[in-house]
Amino acid sequence: MSQANNLNAVRDVPKLSICIATYNRGPFIADTLDSILAQFEPGVELVVVDGASPDNTSEVMAKYVSGHPEIRYYREQENSGVDRDYDKAVGYARGEYCWLMTDDDLLCPGAVSRVLDAIKDSVDLVVVNSEVRNADFTRVLRARILNFTNDRAYTATDGEKFFSEVANYLSFIGGVVIKRCVWLERDRLSYFGTLFIHVGVIFQHPPISKVKVIADPLIIIRYGNAMWTSRGFEIWMFKWPQLIWSFRDFSELSKSVVCAKEPWRQISQLVLYRAIGGYGMNEYSQLLADRTNGWYCGMAMTIAMFPAAMVNGFAALYCVLAKRNAKSTLYDITRSRHATWVSRLLDRLLG
Repeated sequence: MSQANNLNAVRDVPKLSICIATYNRGPFIADTLDSILAQFEPGVELVVVDGASPDNTSEVMAKYVSGHPEIRYYREQENSGVDRDYDKAVGYARGEYCWLMTDDDLLCPGAVSRVLDAIKDSVDLVVVNSEVRNADFTRVLRARILNFTNDRAYTATDGEKFFSEVANYLSFIGGVVIKRCVWLERDRLSYFGTLFIHVGVIFQHPPISKVKVIADPLIIIRYGNAMWTSRGFEIWMFKWPQLIWSFRDFSELSKSVVCAKEPWRQISQLVLYRAIGGYGMNEYSQLLADRTNGWYCGMAMTIAMFPAAMVNGFAALYCVLAKRNAKSTLYDITRSRHATWVSRLLDRLLG
């Protein structure tokens, strides 16, 4: 290849690939795509991997692909799971950086430009802050998840600090913009099936060298719409803490800041999940029965059998009185099939 052709090839490589792994998001993905395409500029591409969605996702995508050559859509023959599909998306991408965007949330105006500015510094990773709204975006539940007012930078020597300050937020994959070569050179296979492959890539050994966190929220999260809501107890009580506590480069103190090692041992967690319909006798039998004994075993079983509607009302009252992440927690409680007039009234009063 001639020198001129080499230069052209370099120019043709996008600076940023926005990578989406999607499944059954026909009713939502158009809003996401519109929020992205409205701020497209040269040097940006959009890669969508569809994990064999049985809904109308492919029809929705066909309309966008026909009018936007910067979109590359890959429909898989079978569903490989969220971890493998994001890994495939990065593999299909051509950009120097990959933004692992979600398939039902929105980019704030100017988000793409902010990220392009951030990656000019040749960082390995950019973490983008988010705000949280309800499912139809009409109500702000959290103005920002990361309580940062200014951008922050971390180096490899700041790994412990970065982990303790940011790892909990990174359960949300949409905040991750990573250098593609960094992703590809790190272990991904070990994290297939965790549901958090990006966290495994970021926090495995050795630490990532240069990280920038953008404090301003650039994403609006559609809260309560996660595909794994029905598995929430298993994921947040077991899968997430097992992953966080598996990283060998960080102290137990830092890990405990991110999450408890065994959060299922906390009675308050069992009560909350009972209130929102995520914990009952099925979860007790499958996940707790063999792990518990003595008084705690009896307590865990009692909570699993206790009338969920009653627990729902008491949990709503506690949220209002304690004012601890009340808006998002109350939103979960009022969306539960066990929600009562008490929890709905308290939600309206707080909102």
